[in-house]
Amino acid sequence: MEHGPVDTSPVSTDRTPPLDLASADVARLIRWADDFPTSGVRFADLTPVFANADAFRDVVDALVSVGGDADLIAGIDARGFLLGAGVARAMNAGVLAVRKAGKLPPPVLGRSYSLEYGTATLEIPADGIDLQGRRVLVIDDVLATGGTLGAAAELLEAAGAHVLRIAVVLEIEALRGRERLPAHPLTSLLKV
Repeated sequence: MEHGPVDTSPVSTDRTPPLDLASADVARLIRWADDFPTSGVRFADLTPVFANADAFRDVVDALVSVGGDADLIAGIDARGFLLGAGVARAMNAGVLAVRKAGKLPPPVLGRSYSLEYGTATLEIPADGIDLQGRRVLVIDDVLATGGTLGAAAELLEAAGAHVLRIAVVLEIEALRGRERLPAHPLTSLLKV
């Protein structure tokens, strides 16, 4: 099954130039890998987008444009780290790495979830960072089934944060992940 641009409009009805630029860059540079990481999965590799300086800048600018008054950017392991750091720097906000299980020293808060090819757990520090009342923009590279983003939002809210918005570079509409995230505004730079 061939994927291509379907609808590049974000959730918001007002299009801004950063969103248009980023959408075009992603559509042009994305690399698809069939049967990865398991048979039947078509992996969206955004590495070529991030490796292109202009495209990476456009993607970060687009994510910043939807960040509102977030004071903390939560980037999801691992490509969300790259995006989250760039967006946090541009917004003068803090950045929090939402890690896969076993990557942080205890104590941690965790949330398990299912994804299109298995199960996983996300974790954040249980102490050392006060998340109470923090306004958070959650960022990841791809929205597939919504399990990862849903778990991240639940985890942050359980720690006392307020998730303002979720933003992704690419949304794979056929997997209907958006339906698992009805409580949060969601922006996708490109939908396929």
